[in-house]
Amino acid sequence: MKPYPFTAVVGMQDLRLALVLSAISPAIGGVLVRGEKGTAKSTMVRALAGLLPRVDVVEDCRFSCDPASPDPGCPDGPHDGTSKRRPARLVELPVGAAEDRVVGSLNLERALGEGVTDYQPGLLAAAHRGLLYVDEVNLLHDHLVDTLLDAAAMGRATVEREGVSVSHAARFVLIGTMNPEEGELRPQLLDRFGLTVEVASSRDPEQRVQVVRRRLAYEADPDGFADQYAEDDAKLAAEIEAAQTLLPAVRLGDDALRQIAEVCASFEVDGMRADIVTARTAVAHAAWSGREDVTTDDIRVAARLALPHRRRRNPFDAPGIEEEQLEQALRDAEPPQGPDDDGPGSGSEPPAEQEPPSGSSDDQPGEGQGTQGGQQTVGSGKPFKARLFTLDGTGEGAHGRRSRAITDTGRTIGVKPTSVREGHPHLLATIRAAAPHQRARGRDGAGLELRGQDLRFALREGREGNLVLFCVDASGSMGAKSRMREVKSAVLSLLLDAYQRRDKVGLVTFRAAEAELALPPTISVDAAASRLEGLPTGGRTPLAEGLLKAANVLRLEAIRDPRRRPLLVVVTDGRATSGADAVARSRQAADLLAGTGVAAVVMDCESGKMRLGLAAELATRLGAEHVPLAEVAAESLAGAVRARTGRAA
Repeated sequence: MKPYPFTAVVGMQDLRLALVLSAISPAIGGVLVRGEKGTAKSTMVRALAGLLPRVDVVEDCRFSCDPASPDPGCPDGPHDGTSKRRPARLVELPVGAAEDRVVGSLNLERALGEGVTDYQPGLLAAAHRGLLYVDEVNLLHDHLVDTLLDAAAMGRATVEREGVSVSHAARFVLIGTMNPEEGELRPQLLDRFGLTVEVASSRDPEQRVQVVRRRLAYEADPDGFADQYAEDDAKLAAEIEAAQTLLPAVRLGDDALRQIAEVCASFEVDGMRADIVTARTAVAHAAWSGREDVTTDDIRVAARLALPHRRRRNPFDAPGIEEEQLEQALRDAEPPQGPDDDGPGSGSEPPAEQEPPSGSSDDQPGEGQGTQGGQQTVGSGKPFKARLFTLDGTGEGAHGRRSRAITDTGRTIGVKPTSVREGHPHLLATIRAAAPHQRARGRDGAGLELRGQDLRFALREGREGNLVLFCVDASGSMGAKSRMREVKSAVLSLLLDAYQRRDKVGLVTFRAAEAELALPPTISVDAAASRLEGLPTGGRTPLAEGLLKAANVLRLEAIRDPRRRPLLVVVTDGRATSGADAVARSRQAADLLAGTGVAAVVMDCESGKMRLGLAAELATRLGAEHVPLAEVAAESLAGAVRARTGRAA
């Protein structure tokens, strides 16, 4: 069955252009495609492979060496020069792939027993001179993403193990796709992608009809549908090959370089990677347009693709660039061309005023306005930097940067039980296991006679991410502006810390007569911050319902993700005023939660001279730490959560 044609995809011109430019110049650094599910991201990437020019490779070389300039360090070399021609490969990297599968592995048995380096190539070798596609790249372990990006930048992959080092060429176009709702990519890794494109499904009914019609036609007759677009695909492939040929001849003049520098400086990007990628993209776009000189139009296109993901100043800010700011920067750096430069549109108008960030401490218009039922919304104050807090003991959770855990990366702390045969071999333990049996195996010379039962694997300690479930009282008693703003600021600060540590977060709120799971446990702390910012307050306090909802969320999450250790943060003044026997039911719910053994913190938001001490009573029943929240207790709130987490594992 033929793949879906590239030219048959409806719309998405920015993505189409970004993929084509990366194919023309792999030095750009690949493309990150961000967008909601069902927007044909994967379809378009897979279709791109069919447009790439065929490559000449050394016959029988597992590393796709070019016969015209073979890699002198190729593990399969030296080569005799015989070659063959084949299509460029599309290699897909699974989210759950182990490091050995990605970079390759060394055969430890042959290395010790025969003294030879037997290197088995991984996915990076298979992708050499082709495409490497990572779907849901934001769910890939950080160390693997870093490995991929290093190889894409250096053009080589290296495996080092037990004193043996093997390196080979790995030049490929790296393309990653992700759904931001499932969590963001780390900022330092996001910056390593050359270009980024935001995609979304069309809201135009006519275009949606066209998408469905073409998809149904393809499913009914894949080969016949592909043949309809074969001529268009062939024409596009020829244009890509022509642009690759023209690319070395494109000139990047001083004026163009100055414009690139002005644009990057105006968006306050970090480092120089943005300037370099923008320059490479502008050169590729000039070649794609058939020009030998880079123009302002090329720089404009390059900036729109290379800068949006590099200008984020706050982890919760959405990526993007202001068109007016881009045009202003281009005009400021443009060399004088005539008297019209001072006319209308020459930059006399100031750039559009940007909206303040979500964490701004300034009051927003309409903030605190009442709605039906006495409901109001209060924004958060400015978040602060949270200190690291960790769970005691050693967990086995998902990869993260918070608590100690047994993982497949990190420092070696011992040897796994002999029944466990996975991960990285432990050289010394393997030798010790094999040495006593050498005579019985008839070995009397150099090397070791190894057998499968001799292999021992390293026990490694790294870091895990945790689940922080916030259970927030949003009733009328919490509606005072100063109090709710302080609570939101503290929770937002903890979310920022969770973002940096790769925690999973969830948000339960309770008000009026019921509790609501405002955000199911997710690694997308951006979504949590958005829900928190728009959290309304008002009505009575259904404390029992809030605690029971939290207990149910934790129970289900323990089934879905049993290795991730949780912490429950209950933010309330302790009142229970909704429904019959509200106080008695809240006590029963607290006893139920305490019976599960979950680590918890109760943040007491009660204020005023006359205090009932209900939150302290709730904390006692939960076996939780009780932390009063004063007028300016944001730092106290975060500090208490960190301290409690350190004792609650």
